[in-house]
Amino acid sequence: MKALKWASLFLVAAALLAAASLRLAGAGAEEPYDLLIVGGRLVDGSGNPWTREDLAVRGDRIVARGRLAGAPARRVIDAGGHIVAPGFIDMLGQSEFNLLVDSSAESKIRQGITTEITGEGGSPAPQNPKTLADLDPFVARFKLEIDWKDFDGYFARLERQGTAINLGSYVGATQVRQMVLGSENRAPSATELAEMQRLVKEAMEQGALGLSSSLVYAPANYARTDELVALARVAAAHGGLYASHLRGEGRGIFAALDEAFTIAREARIPVEIFHLKLAGKEMWGRMGEVISRIEAARAAGLDVAADQYPYVAGATSLSASVPPWAHAGGREDLLNRLRDPGTRARLRREISQPGEGWENFYWMAGGAESVLISSVNHPELKSYEGKRLSEVARERGEDPLEALFDVLLADQAQTGAIYFLMSEEDVKLALQQPWVSIGTDYPAVCTEGPLSTWRPHPRAYGTFPRILGRYVRDQKLLRLEEAVRKMTSLAAQRVGLRDRGLLLPGFYADIVIFDPEAMRDLATFETPAQYSAGVQYVIVNGQPVLDGGQMTPARPGRVLRGPAWKPAPAAGPGGQ
Repeated sequence: MKALKWASLFLVAAALLAAASLRLAGAGAEEPYDLLIVGGRLVDGSGNPWTREDLAVRGDRIVARGRLAGAPARRVIDAGGHIVAPGFIDMLGQSEFNLLVDSSAESKIRQGITTEITGEGGSPAPQNPKTLADLDPFVARFKLEIDWKDFDGYFARLERQGTAINLGSYVGATQVRQMVLGSENRAPSATELAEMQRLVKEAMEQGALGLSSSLVYAPANYARTDELVALARVAAAHGGLYASHLRGEGRGIFAALDEAFTIAREARIPVEIFHLKLAGKEMWGRMGEVISRIEAARAAGLDVAADQYPYVAGATSLSASVPPWAHAGGREDLLNRLRDPGTRARLRREISQPGEGWENFYWMAGGAESVLISSVNHPELKSYEGKRLSEVARERGEDPLEALFDVLLADQAQTGAIYFLMSEEDVKLALQQPWVSIGTDYPAVCTEGPLSTWRPHPRAYGTFPRILGRYVRDQKLLRLEEAVRKMTSLAAQRVGLRDRGLLLPGFYADIVIFDPEAMRDLATFETPAQYSAGVQYVIVNGQPVLDGGQMTPARPGRVLRGPAWKPAPAAGPGGQ
């Protein structure tokens, strides 16, 4: 019911804004438009068929659409032969720190992304020494100063520095757990839980969009369902949603779905399932069952939806192959366990069989041949990047699991890995569901500068063009208009962005112009650092960031704060 009410209000507000702006346009503009986009096919984000309309921008807003050719404008873009669409919304981007290293977000911009939602269990705030302990290698590598303690501080830092894209964030359930408990594997006391709830309340009041969790990873998976319900109730009371990397995506997915539905029901909160997938060959072909479970929950009145990236491999840390108990206490305790021969023997036994009560990525991928080392932190290990773990083991003259343990030790447990886990047919079936939006599940990177040293999953560079090229144009799996809806208005509605995601007068001028015939992803697992083709213009809050295929120095991105945020009377720009 909440979703229907929000959707109705969303459409009514859009209609009123459009009517008012069209009356203004009909009366004659008092001054030239700042930007006039003419000649393109308008795919407005609603899912409706494209129209032949022009679009006018003044300041940071769309002010008119229709037949506007010849109207006075300071700049005209001829979009003939191109699609004009709302800027794409990345439903899980994880760029909160990367934007402070490189504000251009070029890997996002060149996909047509204008807005990113971040925070997957961890989040940019709140911060204290306990949360910063496991960030130390990243912070040192990029000389990044964490000079904030809460969301107010982080958002102020981002606004001072500037960013090419808009950014909104959840507050992480893992983040507040670590603030209070560190990486201890235990339930919080009543006093500790109350402090965690206070931190969620504070984050929501400072602009968080909701609560997130990443329950497949330690220390996130130390949290029990009742703890998550208690935190989600606070987010719900402040108008937020609950977004989760489920506790299981392979053999445990059905129990994990039930947990998510329990949280939705008991906390009375909408639920977003991060990067919906079925992991592990033994589970392939069962996506229909997953979809049926979600549809049944929706039919029962639970507001459950999901997002997805369009690849058969996932990316996370190599250390995620190690059982959760070995992570207790944090990174240094994990490294000490890896040094102990007896503990190694136990780890070998557990990793060599299906995980009981945890997601065994190594097993689900089918072993070392299906695990690719994507990135390392230690320069001396650089030659391992782009190689399968099996190849690394042969080079080292080791058994694959010994190689896994030794690489983790040498790289201080900071190694990134790509696991080939999913089937193409399951990916395609999930993508066709009307409640599935799109997320890269990867931070912004760049082919030059400090972030070029980061070897990513190809989804960092190719997610959105891959869908529009491979699945829309080539395979005709989706209509163009439906794919754009998933990337724009569906995402905006899901996270409560009231005036983004549609090309309507009164909405913010986040706009992408692309050639539908040229749209394609070029990034591969072997050579991932390649920008996608097809996007020509990206306009963020009325300012071109990609102009005729060339990046500009503009940094017009905004912080997008959640529904509980109330600006101080003297606050400057930077809200929604």
